[in-house]
Amino acid sequence: MEVDSSIAPETDQAPPSNHTPPALASAIPMERDGDEAASSPAAAASVGTGSALQQGQQGGGVVLGPRCAPTYTVVNAVMEKKEDGPGPRCGHTLTAVPAIGEEGTPGYVGPRLILFGGATALEGNSGGTASPSPAGSAGIRLAGATADVHCYDVLTNKWSRITPIGEPPTPRAAHVATAVGTMVVIQGGIGPAGLSAEDLHVLDLTQQKPRWHRVVVQGPGPGPRYGHVMALVGQRYLMAIGGNDGKRPLADVWALDTAAKPYEWRKLEPEGEGPPPCMYATASARSDGLLLLCGGRDANSVPLASAYGLAKHRDGRWEWAIAPGVSPSPRYQHAAVFVNARLHVSGGALGGGRMVEDLSSVAVLDTAAGVWCDTKSVVTTPRTGRYSADAAGGDASVELTRRCRHAAAAVGDLIFIYGGLRGGVLLDDLLFAEDLAAAETTVAASHAAAAAAASDVQAGRSPARYGFTDERGRQSSPESVPDGAVILGSPVAPPVNGDIYADISHENAMLQGSRKPSKGVEYLVEASAAEAEAITAALAAAKARQVNGEVEVPSRDGGAEATPSGKPILSLIKPDSAASNSTPPAGVRLHHRAVVVAAETGGALGGMVRQLSIDQFENEGRRVSYGTPENATAARKLLDRQMSINSVPKKVIAHLLKPRGWKPPVRRQFFLDCSEIAELCDSAERIFSSEPSVLQLRAPIKIFGDLHGQFGDLMRLFDEYGAPSTAGDIAYIDYLFLGDYVDRGQHSLETIVLLLALKVEYPVNVHLIRGNHEAADINALFGFRIECIERMGERDGIWTWHRINRLFNWLPLAALIEKKIICMHGGIGRSINHVDQIENIQRPITMEAGSIVLMDLLWSDPTENDSVEGLRPNARGPGLVTFGPDRVMEFCNNNDLQLIVRAHECVMDGFERFAQGHLITLFSATNYCGTANNAGAILVLGRDLVVVPKLIHPLPPALTSPETSPEHQHIEDTWMQELNANRPPTPTRGRPQGVNERSLAWI
Repeated sequence: MEVDSSIAPETDQAPPSNHTPPALASAIPMERDGDEAASSPAAAASVGTGSALQQGQQGGGVVLGPRCAPTYTVVNAVMEKKEDGPGPRCGHTLTAVPAIGEEGTPGYVGPRLILFGGATALEGNSGGTASPSPAGSAGIRLAGATADVHCYDVLTNKWSRITPIGEPPTPRAAHVATAVGTMVVIQGGIGPAGLSAEDLHVLDLTQQKPRWHRVVVQGPGPGPRYGHVMALVGQRYLMAIGGNDGKRPLADVWALDTAAKPYEWRKLEPEGEGPPPCMYATASARSDGLLLLCGGRDANSVPLASAYGLAKHRDGRWEWAIAPGVSPSPRYQHAAVFVNARLHVSGGALGGGRMVEDLSSVAVLDTAAGVWCDTKSVVTTPRTGRYSADAAGGDASVELTRRCRHAAAAVGDLIFIYGGLRGGVLLDDLLFAEDLAAAETTVAASHAAAAAAASDVQAGRSPARYGFTDERGRQSSPESVPDGAVILGSPVAPPVNGDIYADISHENAMLQGSRKPSKGVEYLVEASAAEAEAITAALAAAKARQVNGEVEVPSRDGGAEATPSGKPILSLIKPDSAASNSTPPAGVRLHHRAVVVAAETGGALGGMVRQLSIDQFENEGRRVSYGTPENATAARKLLDRQMSINSVPKKVIAHLLKPRGWKPPVRRQFFLDCSEIAELCDSAERIFSSEPSVLQLRAPIKIFGDLHGQFGDLMRLFDEYGAPSTAGDIAYIDYLFLGDYVDRGQHSLETIVLLLALKVEYPVNVHLIRGNHEAADINALFGFRIECIERMGERDGIWTWHRINRLFNWLPLAALIEKKIICMHGGIGRSINHVDQIENIQRPITMEAGSIVLMDLLWSDPTENDSVEGLRPNARGPGLVTFGPDRVMEFCNNNDLQLIVRAHECVMDGFERFAQGHLITLFSATNYCGTANNAGAILVLGRDLVVVPKLIHPLPPALTSPETSPEHQHIEDTWMQELNANRPPTPTRGRPQGVNERSLAWI
């Protein structure tokens, strides 16, 4: 096998280059002593989660921002015989297999870790070389390849060696493995005779006696290779990427559809910027179908730091996108695994005998927050250094993860690591850590399912054990799965009629015991829809579900059952049975913390996510500075749709949807001509004309307030909180925009054109309603008409302005979400008492042709505060009104609603509550008209109807230049400055209007 440079003596010389791997030598495996005392990680982690939950419930215990990477501890596992343990090894695979059957029924088998293959010995000496080494030169080489299978039972904390029936794969290392239901699929690697065959081997664990099968695959495939990655994407597509074919590193992508027979590999050509040819990367698939590839070693033996996401479009196209955040270190021969929306990365090599050390040996990419974290904090710059107790903050656990060629897997919220290499020594330890951020989400789901479990406990059934109930074990019926829980890895039925070739399709997926069919990839996408965006609200949701019942949190001293071996296993958290039956369905709730982008003036991260109490915003006067580091673009090129341009919407999206890379055009000439704008408007108008005046929408959904041509702010919001592309989050969350897309700002054309293109591209996921500036008589005065003429010429500009305004007359007027939240631009005014009054407005409709209902809907505002009730004159102009909190409550009661979300007014924190929280004003443009210095915000509504505000702050004046600020005032843009000076904006809500400040009454 190849020389392993990662454990050679540490030198400053270049690492060896890639070469054809020689055959593995034979060696006698080394066994580990198995008489140590056992300590169950499931029980230990359960106690930790209970403590964390208790702290969160007692006020002030909620962690601010993304959780740091967890620390690992050694598991003292049980081995009845010495040969039951895997012993020292590296280059193996560790695969998590879900439970089979239902807890407490005959034939139930808990979740397991399956370890296969690997190298169990080293040969040669450790002499370093100053130049790339040929295969036969001195160096540490791996030997003793095996094909043995070991099983770790997570619940009993016990290792065992299993001997499946059937023909096993040849001995190998540096191979890949992934779970398809209760089957483990193995491919590639290096064996005693060189590269292993490309066949797919399946270890079927569905039956009591495991069995080996070989999958029949037609046509060409990835071929023999090693150091590649494989993952199951969307519970359907088996993906193989990169590696080394014995000649060079590769960057190809292969997919096998497990739902389509006969099976065949298909070589993909994903769009977008993907990883370079590399080997020894890692890949893991998120539950909603996003595959994340991380690190690796390129063709020049340089370790890589970047991460790439691969997602499938609804039209069948696949697309690469660079993942957000700043990785703490380049690395290869590391391990990575997803737990919910967090990718846990451990260990790795740097080449030249060096390994990833200090705090960087453990890292987490939080895809919900868009940041990397190490064990201490959010990472803003790469920070790899030398290991020492001081550098690690005295944390000896950092040394545990200083290794390479190990393997990792996750069961529920627990991450396990086994074996690997460190300093020329093969390791045989099993490590575990608990992802507390994921645990909070899992505990929340467990509480929701606890009522159903309580009746089982009273009936004499054994309760499910912590951590695996919602995701692995208790899938006996669709009704028992809590809303929003993620179902992973449905077991697969055994081959029919003794067929030696495995069926790995999910059409044949069944549960052992209760034998209920799997719900498939569509349910997975739906069930995990709110996971990434609403993850910060999970703990609050858990608290809300406990309002009518005490939840019993096990303590370290009690609450655990005893297994036959005497090892503690934690029982399911049990609520009071009487209260659990009377828990009402959750209503709309504003989360008690808002997510804020707090940028640092230094460092390599464009914005660091934190959380602040909602109450801090009411009188918060200071502003958080927002830095734009020099290398932010390279570090965080988010979700740029690099699709083939074969239509105007695709052209617009490819040109404009660049959350991190967009800059104001140097030339003000707009990039579309009249014919292209006409085509775009025609397509969008057909969609709007088919929609009702009041849209009926479902959660999860993001809600945006006024944008007013501040396209840079729209890109910043997409950058920080997710963008509407399939490489972003459009597959599992909708987007709703509340109007006022044009006027005041510098880039009204970019704003409205991109939103229309997104509407055409994603007609059922992107929603636009009308604002008061989507009217010709208004946007003729406040900038949009002038911008069209200035950027397209007088003739084309006037034509474009007329065409887009005709389209505005078709826009829907309001949106109803889950029949509990109504969204509109302005308010209810004096005339709107029932939703059907809005539904009855016929479109197309111009502003001057509209009734008083339309005027109230688009122009009215709440009164100054909750103490001012009734109807009052509106300072915007004669005939307009403000409405008090009594009107809000009356309207909500009349229509069985819980919340009104509206835009229309600039508010200092981007959002503001009114009527005791039954109305929220939302404004997404920062520093409105260059003078307000306000923050911008969006609202993220999760599936559990928890509303999470997410904010961005205005860029500081010192950074407003063409290179750094999306909203820079160009020299030739004096027309906009003059316009805003002549027609000042409506004063920010909550600020008194000056004597000389004009309002709409001056028009």
